[in-house]
Amino acid sequence: MKIAFYGSSLLSAYWNGAATYYRGLLRALAKRGYDITFYEPDVFGRQENRDIDPPDWCRVAVYPGTLEGLKSASAHAAAADVVVKASGVGFEDDLLLAQVMQHARPTALKIFWDVDAPATLAELAAVPDHPLRKALPDLHLVLTYGGGDPVARAYRALGARACIPVYNALDPQTHHPVAKIGRFAVDLAFLGNRLPDREARVEEFFFGPALACPDQRFLIGGSGWDDKPMPSNISLVGHVSTRDHNAFNVSPKIVLNVSRDSMARNGFSPATRVFEAAGAGACLLTDAWEGIEQFLKPGEEVLVARDGKDVAAILRSVTPEKAQAMGKRAMVRVLAEHTYERRAQLVDRLLRERKASPLEAAE
Repeated sequence: MKIAFYGSSLLSAYWNGAATYYRGLLRALAKRGYDITFYEPDVFGRQENRDIDPPDWCRVAVYPGTLEGLKSASAHAAAADVVVKASGVGFEDDLLLAQVMQHARPTALKIFWDVDAPATLAELAAVPDHPLRKALPDLHLVLTYGGGDPVARAYRALGARACIPVYNALDPQTHHPVAKIGRFAVDLAFLGNRLPDREARVEEFFFGPALACPDQRFLIGGSGWDDKPMPSNISLVGHVSTRDHNAFNVSPKIVLNVSRDSMARNGFSPATRVFEAAGAGACLLTDAWEGIEQFLKPGEEVLVARDGKDVAAILRSVTPEKAQAMGKRAMVRVLAEHTYERRAQLVDRLLRERKASPLEAAE
C-alpha cells in the first residue's frame, strides 16, 4: 500500500519532538512493504538544521511554507491508498487537513495521527466549531502516540469512528548503548525544548533540585534556554542533534524526563525520550504520571519522582552502580516489549482490516 504522510518533519528534529517517532515507526512500516512518501513544509528553520539525510526507506517531499506550496503538496494525496495528516505540522494545519482529505481517493483510508493528543483535545473542547472536530466523522481512524483509554474515549465522544493509541517506542538501530562523552558526564541531565506548557514543571523537577544540590552537576540541552537564569552547577549545551542523543543519555548518572502539562495530567503518554534513554541503557528518572507501570516498572526499571524534593533525594541516594543496573533492566524491557517493530505490527493490522472493509471495521 502507498502511504502519503503529511507531518512536521522527518528530516529534522529542530523544534520538532515528533521526528524520532516518525522515523522509527515509518521505517518499521517500510520494512513491512509499505511505499511511503512523507510531505513536510519548509518552516521554522528545520531544513537548515537537518539531523538526517533523506532515507532510502521513505521518499521525502519538502514543500514551500506557502499556500501555493501546501496546495501543490496536498494534491499528491490522490495517488495514495492511505492518507495521513498528523497534528502539529506547523503551517496552516486546518487548511492542510481539508486539502489533503479533499484530494484523497474515495477508496483511500483517511487518518488523523495526533502526536499531542491531550493538547489537541483541550483545543477542540474550547472551540466547538473547530475544523478538525467537523472532519472527524469522515475520517476512518484517529491514531495517537499516547493518551490511553482517556484519549480514545474523548475522541470517540467528539465523533471519531475509532481512536487507537500507537505509543512511542524504541528503534534499536538509532538508539543503543555507546561510549560516554565527557561533556555530558554529569549527575543529572535533561533534554527538552523550552515550551510554555512544560517550563513550570522543568522548574520543579530540574532547576529546583539543582539549587537544593549544589554539590551535584546538572546539564540541560534543548532550544530556548539561553536566556534562562540558572545556578552555576548547571551547564547549558543548547540544541542537541539526534546523532548525540545516545551519548547524552548514557553519559550522565541519571537522565531526566519531564512531561508537558497536558500529558502529565492525562497520563499514559510516555515521551519518545523515555524509550530512547532506556534503549541506550540509561538510568531514567521521570516525573510521575498515571500509566508509567504499563511501560517500565517503577523502582526497578525506572525512577519516579513526585516533585523536586524526590528528585533531590534520588540524586543523593542512587549510586552509579545502582543507576547502571537499572538502565540495563530498562533496556531489556523495552527491547522485549516496546520497539517500533511491535508498534508497526499493530498499525499494519489496523490498516489491513480497514482497507478490507473500511466502514465496518471502523465502527
